[in-house]
Amino acid sequence: MLLVSTCICYKEGVAKDSAAAKRTYHHGDLKRTLLEAALEVIRDVGHQSFTLREVARRAGVSHNAPYRHFRDKEHLLATVAAQGFERLEQYMADAARPGRTAMERLHGSGRGYVAFALAHPEHFAVMFERTTQVSEDEIARTAGMHAFQALVAHVTACQADGTMPPGDPLPMALVAWSAVHGIAKLAIAKNLPFGSVEEIIAFTRVMTDVIERGASAFGKRRRRR
Repeated sequence: MLLVSTCICYKEGVAKDSAAAKRTYHHGDLKRTLLEAALEVIRDVGHQSFTLREVARRAGVSHNAPYRHFRDKEHLLATVAAQGFERLEQYMADAARPGRTAMERLHGSGRGYVAFALAHPEHFAVMFERTTQVSEDEIARTAGMHAFQALVAHVTACQADGTMPPGDPLPMALVAWSAVHGIAKLAIAKNLPFGSVEEIIAFTRVMTDVIERGASAFGKRRRRR
């Protein structure tokens, strides 16, 4: 299980400006530098107030430099979201890997989802809180669907070994996703009565146990009909 700390050390604004001013631009890592600066901006002012000019300022480059890699701010935000989905998928895979059964791996992927959200709240916000036309956000949509398919695969594996009811795996996957997403959102907003990441992950374990029992009971009712 991958446990992460949610404690983020915020530096004073003057210190941030000083650090940004000291950054140097090397052609080979401009894109990475811009993405890191974008996350700083999102952390401080949110993605709604996000501007490419501020990203450039924090990256220590000219205001035109971001256009070398991103056609506009929505393209940069979509890239941040896609990066987030890729990291989310890795968190889920890492947390699921120790599982000895399909159900244990499904449980692990849920804990990985919450751990990712707590470790990367800026990514999480951009991934799920923006309102953008799909045509403008294809890069993020593709990465998001790939991550969701990993969850569907866990559900399908549980169906194959009989620990979840047969049929279309999508509804069960949506139930599992909705549950862990809800915990993640509540935890980021500090609306859960827990003081540590470990307690939040433990609560996620309780929730996934409830889903497992509910799925089993649902399957038994269907078989009796």
